[in-house]
Amino acid sequence: MERAKSIIQRSNSDRDNKRNHYGFTLIELLIVMIIIGLLAAFIGPKMIRHADDARIVAAKTQIALLSDALEMYKLEVGKYPQGLDALITNPGDSNRWKGPYLKKSKIPKDPWSAEYVYKFPGEHGDFDIICYGADGVDGGTGDNKDIGSWE
Repeated sequence: MERAKSIIQRSNSDRDNKRNHYGFTLIELLIVMIIIGLLAAFIGPKMIRHADDARIVAAKTQIALLSDALEMYKLEVGKYPQGLDALITNPGDSNRWKGPYLKKSKIPKDPWSAEYVYKFPGEHGDFDIICYGADGVDGGTGDNKDIGSWE
C-alpha cells in the first residue's frame, strides 16, 4: 500500500513538473518579439519596393488595354475620340459607334488613383496616354517616372 501511494505521488509530481515546462518565460517572449521586429525592419522595405514595382506594371498594362480600346474605336468609327470617355459612352458624333470598348463602366484610374492623361493628337504617335507615376506630376525618376503609351 505504501508503495502504491509513493508511485501515485511520484506520478502526480511528474505531472506538475511537466505543466511548469509548457509555458514560456517573459524573457523568451521578449527575445522572439525582438527577432520578429528585426525581420520586419529588414524585409518590410523590400516588400514595399515590390509593391511599387507592381504598380508600374499595372499602369503599363492598363495603358496597353486603353490603347487597344482606342484602336478598336478607330476601326469602327474611323477616327480617334477626343476623350477617353468615348470608349464607354457614345459621344454622339458618329452613328458607327458600337461600344462600349471597355468592360468597365468608367475609365479606370491609374494605380496611384489619378486620372490617365489622354492627348489627341499625340506628341509620340496618333495619341498619347500618360500616367505621371507616384508623384502625379510631369517628369521624375524611379516611382515618380512617367509611363507613356509610346514606351
